[in-house]
Amino acid sequence: MKSPLRHFVSLAVSLALAALPLLHSAAAGAQTYPVKPVRIVNPNPPGGSIDIQARIYAQKLQEMWGQAVVVDYKTGGGTLIGMDHVAKSAPDGYTIGMAVTTLVVLPALRPTMPYDTVKDLAGVIMTATSSIMIVGSPTLEANTLAEVIALAKKRPGKLTYASPGPGGANHLAFELLKVSAGIDILHVAFKGGAQAYPEVMAGRIDLQVDPSFGVYRYVKAGKMKGIAVTSAKRDAASPEVPAIAETLPGFEVLSINGIIVPRATPRDLVGRLNTDFRRVLREPDTIKRFADLGLDILAGTPEEFDSFIRSEIARWSRLGKQAGITIE
Repeated sequence: MKSPLRHFVSLAVSLALAALPLLHSAAAGAQTYPVKPVRIVNPNPPGGSIDIQARIYAQKLQEMWGQAVVVDYKTGGGTLIGMDHVAKSAPDGYTIGMAVTTLVVLPALRPTMPYDTVKDLAGVIMTATSSIMIVGSPTLEANTLAEVIALAKKRPGKLTYASPGPGGANHLAFELLKVSAGIDILHVAFKGGAQAYPEVMAGRIDLQVDPSFGVYRYVKAGKMKGIAVTSAKRDAASPEVPAIAETLPGFEVLSINGIIVPRATPRDLVGRLNTDFRRVLREPDTIKRFADLGLDILAGTPEEFDSFIRSEIARWSRLGKQAGITIE
């Protein structure tokens, strides 16, 4: 009769041997991936910065993997439809999502969500950030952020600012500015930044908040005033435009871009995706194309992106309560 100790050792060895095929299968899965076409879900309409990035990834990864990589548009709901599609897809690495700032804004400010951002989605890599610029009409009586704040306090609720629509980084950056400075400026939502440009240039709207790479050309042309950027420091592409933090210390809002997958995706596969996206982001032509889009490349770990998502949801939740902002 076997001793209890020998029986225990024999059982442990048997269990370990039984687990080897599973471990080998998991490792082999990441090594052989992909064995069929991969879809990159773009939650935004075709033609914008996110679409350009998605197409860069699709081309580069297809060359790297020897498998078709297609951009799949799932638009609507302020990116909600696309993110919901990713969250409910099979966790096998064949459905990858393009994430933007609304990834952390929607769960903070929307009363109901069809998925749980933290429980149902996993960060692969935060790929890039871009600065946001506040510009003024040429006829605006203020030329600096301090002067805008003073004017807004003198005329509460009378000044107006345009954004590409509610719930995005641009809108919320200005709302955070309002809370931080204790001012009241009326929000006028447009379907896109370009639609608001003529209104600001003509003086019908006082201010606008938009990605720096989109609106700065009008500042250089003298058609708008560069008031401030929302990044912690001045943007190298527009060094004459001050950062809000120079007037309101600690202020920072960036427009973010990243890659996500369903939460249940095996961690070794998430690691493989992170490695491959980092390879794409290091290629010289990718670096140049991102710079042309006004994007600062990042290439952190999945864990860093997950941590960022949790902390940003908490931050925007606090802002929503302070400013009374909700998104339907």
